[in-house]
Amino acid sequence: MKTFLFVIIVIVSGATAGVIHGGLNLIFVEPSLDQAIGIENQHLFESGEEKETPEFYAQFDSYRYWQKGGQILAGVILGISIGSLFGIIFAFSRNTLPGKSYLQKSLVLAGIMWLTIYFIPFLKYPANPPTVGDPETVVLRGILYLTFIAISGFGALGFYKIYQKLKTKKLIAMVGYVAFIGIVFVTMPQNPDLITAPMSLVDSFRMVSAFTVSLFWISLGLILGSLWSHYRPDKEISSFN
Repeated sequence: MKTFLFVIIVIVSGATAGVIHGGLNLIFVEPSLDQAIGIENQHLFESGEEKETPEFYAQFDSYRYWQKGGQILAGVILGISIGSLFGIIFAFSRNTLPGKSYLQKSLVLAGIMWLTIYFIPFLKYPANPPTVGDPETVVLRGILYLTFIAISGFGALGFYKIYQKLKTKKLIAMVGYVAFIGIVFVTMPQNPDLITAPMSLVDSFRMVSAFTVSLFWISLGLILGSLWSHYRPDKEISSFN
């Protein structure tokens, strides 16, 4: 393995997919966030915690401009982090993944990881706008979500090992994972907070969030698979005596 080339491919793939994700969030997710934060601000005004003044809006707008400006950078950091994990897993599993090319294999792995560490946890704990929910339960909600991701991800890894060892009846491993994650899905606690925001806003936020994250995984699979196929960091350098 050409380590330096492998690292460059992983970083470029993750960063590029992250830029795509951050840009899509600016276009599709931020409008829903603006609506949700606007509702939260009205609650603050009605409760007397804040006063609806020009000074408040000036400070608020300044913060939101800064927050939106950091979307691309946040996307790059997230992309490199997830891309590093994706690249390492791909390097170890590429020879056993289905597909006739490295691009196909990369897309298959992206689909598996999207399903196990994003979509299944998303079904149990769907995304909500940041202002939805009790601030005092944010840590608990984060722990529940990350725990479910860890269980689903490591569970998929464990059943993948079983899949590799089974010479026949490999479907048993797939059925086993489905049964395992089904039990976990039912037994894990529900989200502790009631949703008080308009469901039309919450549903819209969830839909666009799922859309942008899904495109991130597709982009990551496409970019890494294409770069891997072109540069072949796993190809040994021929030596001549």
